[in-house]
Amino acid sequence: MARGRTRHTKAVVVDRTKLGESDLILTLLEADGTQGRAVAKGARKPGGKLAARVQLFCELDLLLAVGRSLDVVAEAQLLEPHAGLRGDLERVSAASVVCEVARLTCFEGASDPFLFPICLRALLACEQAGDQAHLDVVVAAYVLKVLSHQGWRPVIDSCVACGESSVTRFSALAGGGLCESCAREVAGAEPIDPVTLGWLEALVCLTFDELLAAPVDTHTAALLLALVHTWAATHLDARLRAFEFALSV
Repeated sequence: MARGRTRHTKAVVVDRTKLGESDLILTLLEADGTQGRAVAKGARKPGGKLAARVQLFCELDLLLAVGRSLDVVAEAQLLEPHAGLRGDLERVSAASVVCEVARLTCFEGASDPFLFPICLRALLACEQAGDQAHLDVVVAAYVLKVLSHQGWRPVIDSCVACGESSVTRFSALAGGGLCESCAREVAGAEPIDPVTLGWLEALVCLTFDELLAAPVDTHTAALLLALVHTWAATHLDARLRAFEFALSV
């Protein structure tokens, strides 16, 4: 391999696409927060040396041969397989949402050092969650933290339209909380209570450790996940298929 035509990076596999009979195109969230794409040759062959190393959710140390349109995986060392996610439908579903949103919020050539570590922490939290409620909270927190970081943080402490402190409705399209009067002008504004508003703030502000330790009931967690799904789908302007599946599990 010619000198200078390879590059080294750490990355998380956030998507995989079949290529030909035995190859995969990997979509990667790299350590600097950029999105990379690389061909893993032979990765679909049973017993192939890359097959077990380039699974979804895996954290890798990669040597990539630089190509004109796509890089090629020359070497891949598995750093963290997230084995605790495997074989558990609920955890796989949750981690798939993390990877789906990671893929949609990182971009080629646009570094953002916030994205890689928070993705790693969210995947670990999906393994650590003790029940379905906390798994839902982890996913909702990851998505809302990333979107808030990128400029889509909901306004929840006052009406987004008039500034009134009494918030009784919520609309992703409007940008957050609404008072009863302003909500009449917004189609689809949903009722929201102070407890749920407090949880939305907590999803952004608390650490994953704090969220995993916080008491939360199944109903509240499911409601938060649904609200965050609507928020993400609206502001990313995308259909989130992994997220839709997670809501149905």
